[in-house]
Amino acid sequence: MGKKKVITAKEAVMAVQDGMTLAISSFLSYGLPESLCKALGDRYAETKSPKDVTLFMSAPVGVNDGSGIEHMAQDGLFRRVIAAHLNLHPTMGKMAVEGAFEAYNLPQGVMSRMSREMAAHGPGIFTHVGRYTFVDPRIEGGKVNDRTTEDLVEVVEIDGKEVLHYKPIPMDVAFIRGSFADEAGNISVEREGVSIDILSMAQAVHNNGGTVIVQVEKIVPVGTLDPWKVKIPGKLVDALVLPDSPEDQAQSRAGEYDGSLCGEFRQDDSVLEAVPLDAKKIIGRRAAMELRKDILVNLGIGVAEYVSKVAREEGFTDIMTLTVESGAIGGAPLSGKAFGANVNVDLIIDQPSMFDLYDGGGLDQAYLGLAQVDASGNVNVSRFNGRLAGCGGFIDITQNSRKVSFCGTFTAGGLKIKAGDGKLCIVQEGNSKKFIQRVNQITFSARYACENTQPVLFITERAVFRLTEKGPELIEIAPGIDLQKDVLDQMEFVPVISPELKVMDERIFRNEKMGLVIE
Repeated sequence: MGKKKVITAKEAVMAVQDGMTLAISSFLSYGLPESLCKALGDRYAETKSPKDVTLFMSAPVGVNDGSGIEHMAQDGLFRRVIAAHLNLHPTMGKMAVEGAFEAYNLPQGVMSRMSREMAAHGPGIFTHVGRYTFVDPRIEGGKVNDRTTEDLVEVVEIDGKEVLHYKPIPMDVAFIRGSFADEAGNISVEREGVSIDILSMAQAVHNNGGTVIVQVEKIVPVGTLDPWKVKIPGKLVDALVLPDSPEDQAQSRAGEYDGSLCGEFRQDDSVLEAVPLDAKKIIGRRAAMELRKDILVNLGIGVAEYVSKVAREEGFTDIMTLTVESGAIGGAPLSGKAFGANVNVDLIIDQPSMFDLYDGGGLDQAYLGLAQVDASGNVNVSRFNGRLAGCGGFIDITQNSRKVSFCGTFTAGGLKIKAGDGKLCIVQEGNSKKFIQRVNQITFSARYACENTQPVLFITERAVFRLTEKGPELIEIAPGIDLQKDVLDQMEFVPVISPELKVMDERIFRNEKMGLVIE
């Protein structure tokens, strides 16, 4: 096998021509091919070329600091954007909502599996994922704006069962990142936090006759890479690009390189920083009470992360296995801009394989956030207050986990609480209600959950609800809380109230450890 071309990022992006479909693999800033993203943005700014490109990305490409696809947020570059998540890309998200291009928001798992499907020249994805949510064509079809008219999703019946068909999306150019490449183009990933969907994306583009471009830290002689650490065979790679700066090849944009994210070493976590007793910790404590031994768990970003923090504080992280949809299994998930990788990770699998596990019911428990909950029990986290966040992996995870707990404060915007004596006091109410008559967009379908008898909880700092066919049923309130003033008056609908309404465990509202015991 001959040597692969090593070219600059500026030269590499010339492969993207008018009307092509560009696929980029990243998970926030893990695996981010930053030099390539910048180069394409610079090329368009200088030449107004290429035009009318379709962008395909199964996960965020960059974080909210102007990185990744934000370099390309320019009028005319894209005709169509197909993405799972845009919350970390404010300019692109705003352009999508305002109709600067056709825009689709589709489930992350479906999109990551689409790369693999395109590698096999398959007919698209046939799945139950998305039924009765906003990606169902009977509701919105995943379309973000009025400019977007083509149906990429359709309802079909297979063997008497209704499923959604996500139509095939062929790809012409791939921007991918690895750790090292040998001179034959074999790509290793030993310094990456996750491998995401880089293999299936490279296969999809190569098998479509397209161009696969890989940004790597350095190039080494053939025979020096550990074959178990090689993720992409050189046969699939058309060009190699070295980063324009060390920052463009950082493991993530959240901090310095951490070998515990990729198995190089393990961190000592015997000394843990204490988590203050605030609303998030209160929610995390109540949510942690739903844990059981020997279960596989997914934690969403935000308040749900506190389940892991509480578990570590209470000393029972070893009873469960935490996962992130990017492919990390075991250890402790990171948060914020570092979300996507796990400290002291046990193993890392490809993102499409992780969603195979999730979609098939392999996930025992999922904890995710909530922005809005309505009278039926539908949840919205994808679009509200004129802002497009996107569904990410929320639909795939919530529709398939054996049990789901939605975690979030009862109200938003300025909420202040006081606790520590076994009771909760609302010092200042939030100025925005979360429990409303009808959600702006259905990211989680109560109807789908009820049809599948899925146990669902809504956990807040002052009240806990469970999903019923009549909507959310109030089953617990915090000690010190007034049912009428602090709960019912802060909702736009009247929930079912359990005849066995309980008071939440007062240990949740004390400063000392709970002494929680998991069955």
